[in-house]
Amino acid sequence: MRRCPVSVQTVPMVLFSYDPALLAAFPTIRAGTIHARGVVNGPTPDEFLQAFATEQRATIARIGETPLADLPSLAAWRRVFSSFGVSPTQYRNAAEALLRRLTKRGDIPSINLLVDLANLVSIRHRLPVAVFDQGPVHGSTVVRFADGDERFTDLGTRESSPPAAGEVVFVDNDGLVSARRWCWRQSLQSAAGPDTTDVLITIEGHHDGAASAVEAATGDLVDLLERFATPHSLSTAQLSPEYPQFG
Repeated sequence: MRRCPVSVQTVPMVLFSYDPALLAAFPTIRAGTIHARGVVNGPTPDEFLQAFATEQRATIARIGETPLADLPSLAAWRRVFSSFGVSPTQYRNAAEALLRRLTKRGDIPSINLLVDLANLVSIRHRLPVAVFDQGPVHGSTVVRFADGDERFTDLGTRESSPPAAGEVVFVDNDGLVSARRWCWRQSLQSAAGPDTTDVLITIEGHHDGAASAVEAATGDLVDLLERFATPHSLSTAQLSPEYPQFG
C-alpha cells in the first residue's frame, strides 16, 4: 500500500509571555519586546559614550527638583511592587535605581555596549529596560508569580537566592530565573557580556500613557541597536493583556 506523505506543521515557539494569573492581577502592564540576533557587544564606542553623557546631562536637567517618586512611570512601578509584597524603597525598579544613581552621583558608568544602549533609553523614557542573554535560556521566558523553588543567581553578589513565593519573576522552562522582583535585579546568567550575540529586550510600564511611552522607547532602542550593535535579524512586538505573547 502506498502511503500519502504526512504534512507536519511546526508550531512557532513562544519566546516570551505573561502568565494569565499575572495579567489578571496587573492588567495595566504594557511592554515592548525586541529579539535581536547576531548582535555585536563589547566596549562602548566613543561616539555613543558621548551621546550617553549628553543624555545623562539632559535627563538631570529635565528632572530638576522633582522627586523621583513623583514621576508617573516610577510611581506606578512603586504601586506594583507594593501590591506583590515588595517594599519599593528597599527594592527599587531598575529605572528608578538608574535615575537615583544619576541624580545623586551625576553619572552612570559605562558597562558594555548593549547595557549602555538600554540604560540611555531607560533614563530618557523613565522606564525599566532589561537586556537578557538568550544563550542560557531553555525554552521560553514567562513572567509569573514565583513558586519559591526556582533558581536564581544574583548578578550583584553572585550568590544563589531563590525567589520568595508570590514575587514576580522572569523564568524559563527549567526554572532558571533571569529577573527577580519583576524589574529589580537580573541574574548572573542573563546579563549581557562580551560573548552575547542573541538577546531578548523588554521595556515595561504601568502608568497612564504607558503604551505610547513604551512604543516610543522601543523605537528608540531599535534605532540604536541597528546603528551600533548591527544585528543580523531583529523583531519587535508590543504586548498587553490582549496580546501577551512574543515569538
